[in-house]
Amino acid sequence: MSEILILTLGSRGDVQPYVALGAELARRGHHVTLSTGQGFDALVDGHGHSHGLTAAPLSVDIRALAEKPDVRAALKSPKGLVKLFRSSGALMQRVLDEMWAVACQVAPDIILYHPKAFLAPYFARALGCIAVPGFLQPAFTPTGAFANPLLPLPPLGAAGNRLSDYAMLALMRLGYGTLLRKWLPRHDSVPDRPRLDVLGGYHPSGGPVPRLYGHSRHMVPKPSDWGPVDHVTGYWFLGGASGWEPPADLAAFIASGPPPVYLGFGSMPAVDDGRAMAAVLAALRRTDTRAVLAKGWGVLATAETTDTVHVIDSVPHDWLFPRCSAVVHHGGAGSTHEGLRWGRPTLVCPVFGDQPFWGRTVSGLGAGPAPVSLKKLDAGALAGALAALRSDRVRDAADRLGARIRSEGGTTAAADLIDAIPPAA
Repeated sequence: MSEILILTLGSRGDVQPYVALGAELARRGHHVTLSTGQGFDALVDGHGHSHGLTAAPLSVDIRALAEKPDVRAALKSPKGLVKLFRSSGALMQRVLDEMWAVACQVAPDIILYHPKAFLAPYFARALGCIAVPGFLQPAFTPTGAFANPLLPLPPLGAAGNRLSDYAMLALMRLGYGTLLRKWLPRHDSVPDRPRLDVLGGYHPSGGPVPRLYGHSRHMVPKPSDWGPVDHVTGYWFLGGASGWEPPADLAAFIASGPPPVYLGFGSMPAVDDGRAMAAVLAALRRTDTRAVLAKGWGVLATAETTDTVHVIDSVPHDWLFPRCSAVVHHGGAGSTHEGLRWGRPTLVCPVFGDQPFWGRTVSGLGAGPAPVSLKKLDAGALAGALAALRSDRVRDAADRLGARIRSEGGTTAAADLIDAIPPAA
């Protein structure tokens, strides 16, 4: 059995799928260490500690960072995001230092890594092990099938779509290169030549490694112009809510009437959070909709419980979503897959990144209405979308899609591919 290190960084949506895959690998007898930011030890322990999945937390606290006023302001515009990236260089150097320290301590046979842990191929070469990239968006292999999901672009035709991928990958490698040039000279034990493709993985033999795409093929099929190393495995779902029991007031609210609609936007900001929250409450009143609101760190942070609205801090989606009639969220890959997994009509209110892509995908599959921008949320548009979620056509499409997603077995498929990699020596 292998020593496997998983490196990831970000919000729960960037961590939970890797916990799921790590737990599956641990169940197969591998010893798995998952290293990420603060706040996820309980998630790791609850879904795999007994099988050999352990946490190696980094010092960075992504939630605390996301709650800072300057960070929240930066999330509201592309210009702000660029400024935020430029100002985070020192933080990323520290994170990379800590990831390297964990890698040296674990001495893994395989490193599975999120794109934010882009130095993993260099770590692997220095340690004589294998690095396997794991992606949650179909954004890292050029294709003519669709425009790059990380860019706010409509379909551009095959040539334009492919060009958007090359442009996005060039921007990413430019950013990675800036960090690499500062980090590598400080670590003589990590060779910097020859340069490696940080998104391509690494095998000491020089042979290929699988590039794992952890999204549903029923939402985005593998493009015909992708290569044999690109694998769409299906999403990496956790096995269950780990015995989680709801608070009595939440259980009572759900039991007291028709299944509610879930609304949660995580840390995503609107142009005016207060105005956006007022629009949410007004739309719920207009459509006579019972709702469970997840406060998160953004638009709904100051929401309060009423007779028809129940406010929560955090609830496992795999417990809550089956008990809801529909879901409304910002369109992260995790929330989107989890809602559709249970056949729930879905409205995406995107802000940036891959969120508009998932919103268009959901709408294109008939499992929800057209996306409604969270930044400019208004009561009329949201009320119309809530009404659309109740239509038989949308409900039937979501139900059919959910059945296909549940049959996929993405976590098992990804673990099988990792198990099939030839050993480093």
